[in-house]
Amino acid sequence: MIKNQDIQAHAIPIQQSRTVLTDLVFPNDTNHHHTIFGGKVMAYVDKIACISAMRHCRKPVVTASSDSFDFLAPIKTGEAINLEAYVVCTHRTSMDVIVKVERENLLTGERQLTAKARLTMLAIGEDGKPTRVPEVIPHTEEEKQQYQEANERYRLRHH
Repeated sequence: MIKNQDIQAHAIPIQQSRTVLTDLVFPNDTNHHHTIFGGKVMAYVDKIACISAMRHCRKPVVTASSDSFDFLAPIKTGEAINLEAYVVCTHRTSMDVIVKVERENLLTGERQLTAKARLTMLAIGEDGKPTRVPEVIPHTEEEKQQYQEANERYRLRHH
């Protein structure tokens, strides 16, 4: 049994899980509107959330749920897709991961937020069952706010 002080001793700063991915959007990534397929964006989001969660817990993970996924603007052929993910909150075996997606016009440097998502990732032990994850330590004001919001959502969902 892991004691609370042992978990605290192994708490990890949010910054350690921060993961960034950039890719170029080609014609075969897009629909007839010349904008990236929503499913392609979702696959990128799932992949980067997985990497971020694994960086946090250093264990294999699976996606337990997509708590929210909001598309805000399209990304066009020839633009870059930039993704950023980080673990904002943890519970016994799960991690709340935020992913932000933006488009970048590589010729002008203009950037725009195009999607945001929140996923719950579950750590899996060698026995194939959910296993404990380290707590997370928020440092910045934004991280502290996201941490509190994630805990409140968790409390509402589980009570």
